[in-house]
Amino acid sequence: MSVTNHPLHWPQARPRTKSPIRASFNKKVTRPGKSYAETVSLSVADAIERLQRELDLLGARQYVLSTNLELRLDGLPRSGQPEPADRGVALYFHLGDKPHCLPCDRYDRVADNIAAIAKHIEATRAIERYGVANMNEMFAGFEALPAPVAKPHWSEVLQVSPDASVPEIEAAFRAKAAKHHPDKPGGSHAAMVELNLARLVALGEAYENH
Repeated sequence: MSVTNHPLHWPQARPRTKSPIRASFNKKVTRPGKSYAETVSLSVADAIERLQRELDLLGARQYVLSTNLELRLDGLPRSGQPEPADRGVALYFHLGDKPHCLPCDRYDRVADNIAAIAKHIEATRAIERYGVANMNEMFAGFEALPAPVAKPHWSEVLQVSPDASVPEIEAAFRAKAAKHHPDKPGGSHAAMVELNLARLVALGEAYENH
């Protein structure tokens, strides 16, 4: 089975949390006309922003954030929708050439489970500074071993040349996303997952080669 953004693809070897708890992940917001900052819960968009920042600092590649939330056009979970029955989240990514998975279902909101993974990465990066173990060693226990699935090359998915430029890749992605988005006739979540993964891999190679 291939990893999907939606529905949730939970790693088989990881047991589930029986009774999720309320988290304390939040942010400060100053409302118009107010002189003080309010503490509010994180939205899904807030949590994804934190996670993306940590993934960039980690140097992770080819990541897939798998949840039971409906997807945006870019393949990431849409904010503002009702909580699904299963609030679990699983982040699949590569460090170097090794696939890893960080799953979390400890909390009763999807946003908080995403934020918890971001915090875990942040804390792991901080520990690396002590010099006892490097990042690959610390993430060794989270190596993901999904069944191998033969997938077409990203250039076949996007229908561009293997040496396409970043603008060509982005243009091809937008054109195909407009046709294959789940909200379009004939579109599907599976098609958008494939497109988003192809785009991520393509951009990674393009930035390395140009």
